[in-house]
Amino acid sequence: MTTIAEPRAPRAPRNRRSTRGNFELYGWIFMRVSGVVLLVLIFGHLFVNLVQGEGISAVDFGFVAGKWASPLWQVWDLLMLWLAMIHGANGVRTIINDYAERDSVRLALKTALMASLVVVVVLGTLVIFTFDPCPVDSPANLLPSFCSA
Repeated sequence: MTTIAEPRAPRAPRNRRSTRGNFELYGWIFMRVSGVVLLVLIFGHLFVNLVQGEGISAVDFGFVAGKWASPLWQVWDLLMLWLAMIHGANGVRTIINDYAERDSVRLALKTALMASLVVVVVLGTLVIFTFDPCPVDSPANLLPSFCSA
């Protein structure tokens, strides 16, 4: 006969030591705060790009170039990128902690997760701040129509 432990019975300790401390609390708080801020950023982004403008058909290279000419939209998109990536990575980190049982697997998965987070955030940040729709010395036939050749 199999017995099931009572719901309030203490759990059996895991065979790995916990070094999380307050990090998990701060991660939990970050998820709630960043989720609310992301809602504002995303719906603001969608409203300006799709509702206030001419819809999805107007979103093209020139639209993005014009938008990123403003520091407001550069910072807006940067915040959206950073918060979304860190929010998502924190969620995946939690899933890895919950389901990866071996320490080596957990370490490998979290290392790959953090490496991909850094790559996407660094490349996205570089694109936002170094984007130049009219690069100097480019052939005129390759430049958008709004650039002066």
